[in-house]
Amino acid sequence: MALKDDVVAALRQVADPSGDRDIATTGRAAGLVVKDDGIVGLVLSVDGLDRVAAERLQAAVEVAVNRVAGVNAARIILTADRGAAPTPGAQPVAPTVAGIRKLIAVASGKGGVGKSTVAANLAVALARAGYAVGLLDADIYGPSVPTLMGIEGRARLEGNRLQPAVAHGIKALSMGMMTDPKKAIVWRGPMASSALVQMVEQADWGVLDVLVIDMPPGTGDVQLTLAQKLKPDGAVIVSTPQDLALIDARRAVSMFNEVGVRVLGIIENMSGYLCPHCGEASDPFGHGGAEAEATTMGVPFLGRVPLDIALRTASDAGQPGTGKQAEVFAEIARGVAVTVGL
Repeated sequence: MALKDDVVAALRQVADPSGDRDIATTGRAAGLVVKDDGIVGLVLSVDGLDRVAAERLQAAVEVAVNRVAGVNAARIILTADRGAAPTPGAQPVAPTVAGIRKLIAVASGKGGVGKSTVAANLAVALARAGYAVGLLDADIYGPSVPTLMGIEGRARLEGNRLQPAVAHGIKALSMGMMTDPKKAIVWRGPMASSALVQMVEQADWGVLDVLVIDMPPGTGDVQLTLAQKLKPDGAVIVSTPQDLALIDARRAVSMFNEVGVRVLGIIENMSGYLCPHCGEASDPFGHGGAEAEATTMGVPFLGRVPLDIALRTASDAGQPGTGKQAEVFAEIARGVAVTVGL
């Protein structure tokens, strides 16, 4: 009975969206069953809640129950009153990872296209739009999120769960927060894949609207394993405009299509350059290639990020883009949020 009492106590910490009381008191969480093997089952009513509110409540319950010592898994059955007037989209789709509504992979077919900078600024833009956001640096061999987000020191471990750092309004976790930055990580593919899946499933992310995953560049074993095991709700492909990068972008789109992950769209990075001295515009990497390729492949074009020394300077200093760059990423974030269903 002690474990059941602990679960009930945890449920009493989750507020009912319809009022000030908790879901155990209101009866929104009912039918609690606790098995000897640590499996917890309960029925969660989502009556009167729209899709977003229902998903957030489900995520909050999963996190609360899974945090109880002795619980090995939570099995939550969602119900709604069939006799009540239907609310459009009230029934949520169960998230892949407990507590996280959506997983978005940011990927590229090759390195050097600014994928990590785009991922970090996209995550910050989503947070500025009011979403609860996490950022996972899945580039084991070249982790850059600690530098981009200005995070120093090692990740903390509490109750055998990694604690993401909080910076610029988001939660972030990277292998760079767990290893010596001066030493190379020399791991084979299966070991790297296993470590990254654990960083998603065993870290204390809490309740998130979206976890942005900065994928390693390329289309190899690690990328395939992550896509298949984590099952992202969508993927954003980053490319520069020139033909050489677009060849690899096509491969990235093909990889996600093969594993059944929806491609949310393509972002054209390093798209145009305005000289800060003479004001002359130029296109050192070309212009419009990614948009044309998106049209050819039948996927959305999410926007252009121009070359800007201010963004490079901010990134090196551990700060997200501001001013015009922030506006660019805000517009891209709006497109991503709508497309993935946030």
